[in-house]
Amino acid sequence: MNVGSAREDLTAAAAIRIAAMELFAERGYAEVTVRQIASAAGVSPALVIHHYGSKEKLRAVLDERVGAFVESMLAELARAPEEGGSVSVAQLFADRLEREPAMAGYVRRLLVDGGPPGVALFQRLYQATQAGVRASRDEPVRNAFLLSNDLAMVLLRPHISQVVGVDPLARDGLARWSAEAFDVYARGLFAPIPPSGQVEDTPADRDRGDAE
Repeated sequence: MNVGSAREDLTAAAAIRIAAMELFAERGYAEVTVRQIASAAGVSPALVIHHYGSKEKLRAVLDERVGAFVESMLAELARAPEEGGSVSVAQLFADRLEREPAMAGYVRRLLVDGGPPGVALFQRLYQATQAGVRASRDEPVRNAFLLSNDLAMVLLRPHISQVVGVDPLARDGLARWSAEAFDVYARGLFAPIPPSGQVEDTPADRDRGDAE
């Protein structure tokens, strides 16, 4: 195989992977056929089988990719305090979505379907949340609450976009979301609002001001 055909082969494999990820996310694994994946990728069904062997093996490749995606994200999450900063699962997820936009829908499908890969994904994210927060009287509930808040941006992304007017996983949407989340976590939800002009800026507000 020459260099040109090898490159085309890799490009076809990537196109198949992306098409499958989008279709599985939209319709669910059981509702998607190899022929539909091939059509969306612009290749033949035989080429899908050539690269991945079967629809089941293709799904396994996607699940492994999600695992690597999450582990990379969590490694960065763990490094943040050591480097003098802080970051949320949602922020890291948004950064990586710019490189692989189909991932959000696929992760959402894994979590909603509730199969073994989705259960394992939630448990892994939960473990990471456990390591990143202070102790409380009911740590399991606290950790699940915090993780659920972050995952809401993935699970409810279309609905949030509609009512807020911006994609919560895009950088501008994430800046708005993070500012309000920090305000709630730092000041409390039911505390009285200070008089106009006396509200202290949150770190997210200050970051936006510096950027402007």
